[in-house]
Amino acid sequence: MSKVMLVASGKGGTGKTFFTANAGALLAMRGYKVVLIDMDMGLRNLDLYLGMENRVVYNVMDVLSGMCKISQALIKDRRFKSLYLIAASPARDERDITPLHLKVLCEKLCERFDYVIIDAPAGIGDGLELAAAGADTAAVITEAEFAAVRDADVVDRSLEKLGVEKRYCVINKVDAELMAMGAVPGISSVSRSMRMDIAGIIQDDDNIRIATNRGLPIVMKQGTYIEKNFSKITDRLLE
Repeated sequence: MSKVMLVASGKGGTGKTFFTANAGALLAMRGYKVVLIDMDMGLRNLDLYLGMENRVVYNVMDVLSGMCKISQALIKDRRFKSLYLIAASPARDERDITPLHLKVLCEKLCERFDYVIIDAPAGIGDGLELAAAGADTAAVITEAEFAAVRDADVVDRSLEKLGVEKRYCVINKVDAELMAMGAVPGISSVSRSMRMDIAGIIQDDDNIRIATNRGLPIVMKQGTYIEKNFSKITDRLLE
């Protein structure tokens, strides 16, 4: 049975799009058919994280408004047999789109793909409501930072009201030294501040920034601690 996962965050800069790109790549490497949808209108970056920025012709708003067919907006990642992207609009789009439009799109994509992963805009409001339509699982990406944790909890409560039953937290950019010094909240402190279960943590690593800027999902380098950790997190989210 196909699954639709939303990737959200309370504030920008927590690594939401990085997580989306790598989760999609990891599942594609396992042989699943995966499509990533960028719903961050006007601030699209998922195409950059996948190194596909020069191949975008149609975007998700073109599909939702009926301007083009789904097949026309699907961009295949040439490094994988079964990973596709539908990019976001490069600017704010005023076309009249409702959550029902996206829910129907997800239902149609589920006929072809094993996993649909949606990269939501940061924060709450109409953008989150639209992106969450059709999702059965949500990964809320945060950092060990008081503002990010509080905002992640707000997103969790909003997703609950929107009917997304399975919601998990992933703590990104973890710096063990700063935690040991007490300079930033520890994992137990973050856990106590939220109602969501923690699916895992991702350590801060310069290799992640290098890979991201090159448009390369870091999980492509198999056998590393990052790839193994990402695999475990993904399993917990989608079990």
